[in-house]
Amino acid sequence: MELARRGLLIILSSPSGAGKSTLSRRVLEDDDQVVFSVSATTRSPRPGEKDGREYFFTSREAFESLVASNGMLEHAEVFGNFYGTPLAPVEAAIGQGRDVLFDVDWQGGQQIRNSPLSEAVVSVFVLPPSIAELEARLQKRGQDSAEVVAGRMAQSRAEISHWAEYDYVLVNDDVDKAEADLRAIVQAERLKRGRVTGLTGFVAGLNAEYEAMQ
Repeated sequence: MELARRGLLIILSSPSGAGKSTLSRRVLEDDDQVVFSVSATTRSPRPGEKDGREYFFTSREAFESLVASNGMLEHAEVFGNFYGTPLAPVEAAIGQGRDVLFDVDWQGGQQIRNSPLSEAVVSVFVLPPSIAELEARLQKRGQDSAEVVAGRMAQSRAEISHWAEYDYVLVNDDVDKAEADLRAIVQAERLKRGRVTGLTGFVAGLNAEYEAMQ
């Protein structure tokens, strides 16, 4: 049987190109208990992206207004654009026992871990198998100019330096294995005693059965 539980805030971080977006997509496709935290951003949409699906695309002025009113769980400026997580939908989801998946950088992860919702956090950092492979993946995507790729590579060393701040670390040399490991992490965290809110009532029911047998 499945008992009521608190929702998780699953933080997934990595340098750009290490595979966190692919892992996020796979988990979301196959696990209906997980919802994606759609971030707001001031950057322009990439080909194929839709407002409200990959991101909420907004102006810099509107973004700053939401930050000023404490409406963001986390936010950061990355490569000249703002990214952030609206707070209200996250609170609503975990209150319903849903898990919220965050595809964020180390700065966003740090802010979430230091937020009032920190007890719900499970953080995972994804490493590439090598720096050469990381660069090859960025080039293969074909989404960014050579200048942007160079900027992401220059930033990757600083991002990787934060790996020890996370609860779990995965090396993504085989995406199928990395996905399986991520699923195992999520399932184990769901089963932690302190997160299963229905456990106290269930055990009380067992004790009531003992009493009835006397």
